[in-house]
Amino acid sequence: MSYIGGTFRSQSNACSEDESAVSSKAMISFRTLAILATSHLIGSAIARANNTASNLKHPVQWGPCDPSLVTNPALTCSFLEVPLDYHNRHLGLAKLAIARVNATRERRGTVFLLPGGPGGSGIDQLNESGDLLVSLTGGYYDIVGWDPRGVGALTVPGEIYCFDSPTEYNTFWNGTIELNGIEQTGNFTDPEEIKTLLMQAPVMQRKYAELARRCLRHPSGKYLKYVGTAATARDIVAMADALDGVGSPVNFVGFSYSSLLGSWLANMFPERVGKIIIDGVLNPTLMATEETSTMWTQHHLVDTDKVYEGFLTGCALAGPEGCPIATSKNQTAADLDAVVQALIVQAHAAARKNASAPVTSATIRRQCLALLSLMYEPGGDASFANTTWPQLVAGVQGESSALSRRVSTSEQNQTRSYTSVAILCGDSVDPRGTHMSEVFEEIVAASHNVSKMFSSAWPASFYSCPFWPVRAVERYQGPFNKTLANKIMVVSNTLDPVTPLAGAKAVVALLGDSARLVQQHGFGHTSNAEPSQCLNEVMFAYMTNNTLPEDNDTVCEVDADFEVFPGVNTEAILKVMGA
Repeated sequence: MSYIGGTFRSQSNACSEDESAVSSKAMISFRTLAILATSHLIGSAIARANNTASNLKHPVQWGPCDPSLVTNPALTCSFLEVPLDYHNRHLGLAKLAIARVNATRERRGTVFLLPGGPGGSGIDQLNESGDLLVSLTGGYYDIVGWDPRGVGALTVPGEIYCFDSPTEYNTFWNGTIELNGIEQTGNFTDPEEIKTLLMQAPVMQRKYAELARRCLRHPSGKYLKYVGTAATARDIVAMADALDGVGSPVNFVGFSYSSLLGSWLANMFPERVGKIIIDGVLNPTLMATEETSTMWTQHHLVDTDKVYEGFLTGCALAGPEGCPIATSKNQTAADLDAVVQALIVQAHAAARKNASAPVTSATIRRQCLALLSLMYEPGGDASFANTTWPQLVAGVQGESSALSRRVSTSEQNQTRSYTSVAILCGDSVDPRGTHMSEVFEEIVAASHNVSKMFSSAWPASFYSCPFWPVRAVERYQGPFNKTLANKIMVVSNTLDPVTPLAGAKAVVALLGDSARLVQQHGFGHTSNAEPSQCLNEVMFAYMTNNTLPEDNDTVCEVDADFEVFPGVNTEAILKVMGA
């Protein structure tokens, strides 16, 4: 699974998607987006840019997008060429696939939009949400989404692969936790479960070392060092120069992993900062100083179990009629957690007796990115409880194999992408000689002290980086306290399962008066997880009037008419939790 993904104001249920397509794109995703797999998206000329618009031979020429891939008729498309390596121009050019929705009022410039992942498609996001972002920016800006380096089949470098087919991928990982997940009950209180996990460390150490060699040998391996986030920050500046003029203010909206892009962009080019919104925020200092496995286990999962408690609390409030995990009225979140844990124990026991059991404890944690995915988007809570949960129960009881643990691998119809890993690991600190046994020990410790439910979710991109073969040719590792030309807006949910509020607070503390924090009092990954008219109004004021709150104490409530379960809204859940 990939690490993070974030989209703009979407409350879709992750488990309603075709799982095979999701799993082939990424490992745990702060939600990655679909790959554009054709060379016919763009019906326009290619523009050429280096570092600034003064190097352009001609302006960007926009033309129609391929209607089979881009359904929003408001979009036009083009290409922009930029240096493959901004510090070594002799290496040639990269090519960015870009799309645009035009401003509807007197144009003030361009806002660049990128979802998370890493590895999300900005063109996909613009196709889905461009009109809404035009509205939230007052219609004063063109909105441009692009497929960044390592994403899709149109941008060059394109999608990163290490295998040539799903069969090759499955054969390579057969019999390992990469396919089957980590089996456990509780939170590794059973010494035998710890022993079983640690016994797999030598095999996984060898597999990850061999994976590194495979990735380097693959045709896309030559691009691994050129898909980093620092290069993407420079690409944004090049696009701004080409579209708005040399030295123009750079406006950017980024979610989840793209919040790191926003932080790097602002501090690499502080004099160019226009209006920047980052939402679902990574702490850039941790990225610059910690190994990613430690970041994930010790920092990113600190609020995940609270979000899980919110799900259970909503279920208890809905009762058996609205949430069949509940068996009677007036139950508590603890009561329902006991029901979930009992199913995990039952599934674990079944898997020990029968290696081909259709549902295991790992399946329950990660099926359709199951419970962890659910923590991202509370809008899917009722659907999970009423549809996926009964299927899991039936699978554990041997009545159904509809949710086989192998559906995410053997039945996938796309070759597994390693774009997410390549970007994340390319951005990470230098390898420190970490052994897989140390990563496993971190997982056990996190299961005891950080997240009982989700620390053992495997695979995850964060665990790949200690063993990844290369780092990006450029990484920005600070300082992160530059004085910016304009204040930026930093957004976080109060309870985000994978980018906790602490990350947003850290960014604001570093930037001081150059940033303002706005909280959304709710659950899920990024503010997109739940709707808030209050937050929309704050964003609108910032984008149209450059107005931000005076301090960092603004808290926006989730809209009262948004129901997590029938008759149960976020406010009711938070009240019971005392949060």
